[in-house]
Amino acid sequence: MRSERMLNIALPKGRLGERVYGIFESAGLGVPSVNDGGRRLTFEDADVGVRYFWVKPSDVAIYVERGAADLGVAGKDILLEYRPDVYELLDLGIGKCRMASAGKADFNSYYDSGEFPLRVATKFPNIARDFFASRGRSIDIIKLHGSIELAPLLGLSDIIVDIVETGETLRENGLIVIEDIVEISARLIANKASHKFDFERIEGVVGSVAKIKEKK
Repeated sequence: MRSERMLNIALPKGRLGERVYGIFESAGLGVPSVNDGGRRLTFEDADVGVRYFWVKPSDVAIYVERGAADLGVAGKDILLEYRPDVYELLDLGIGKCRMASAGKADFNSYYDSGEFPLRVATKFPNIARDFFASRGRSIDIIKLHGSIELAPLLGLSDIIVDIVETGETLRENGLIVIEDIVEISARLIANKASHKFDFERIEGVVGSVAKIKEKK
C-alpha cells in the first residue's frame, strides 16, 4: 500500500550500514535499488514509502536532529559525544565495542588524585570529561583526530580514551586497557518532531525491527 509520505532513513556508510539495512529489509522495509551498486546516495520505493540515504557515520545524528531524516542509526559513542537532540528508540545490538581508557603497562598513577591534571588524549573529549568528572579527577584534554595510541608512547599524554574492539592495536603498541568506560553499539534514533507527528508509523518500524533483532 502506497504511503502518502516518504519515511527518510539515514544509514551509516560501510559494513555497519549494510548490516543495518539488512535488518530493515528483513523487517519488510527493503528498497531493491540499494543493492544496485554505483555511487548513488539515495534509494527509495514509493510503494513501501521509504527513502534511504548513506551518510558518514558521525553525520547520521545531525541529519536526524535537523529533520532531514526521520530515523537513523548511530553508534552510542556518537550520541554520548555530540549529544544530539533526538530520541534514542532501540539498541540494535550490532556494531558492539567499548569505550575505554588505556595506557602503558607501567603507568601507575591513574587513580592518584595527583597534584597535576591527568593528560588524556582522545577523539572523544566530552565522554572523557564526563567520565573523569564522575571520578573527581582533574584532566587535561588533548584532542586528536588519529593515531591516538602514539600519544602516551611519545609522552604527549598519560593515557588515552578511545574505542576498543579486540584490543589488538593497543597490544601491538605496548598499551593495555586500564578501565572500561561504556559499552558501545548501534542505536536507532528518531527526529523528535517526526516521532510526534508520525508516531504510529515510526513505532511500527521500531516494533518490526525489534522483532528481527530478537531473532538474530
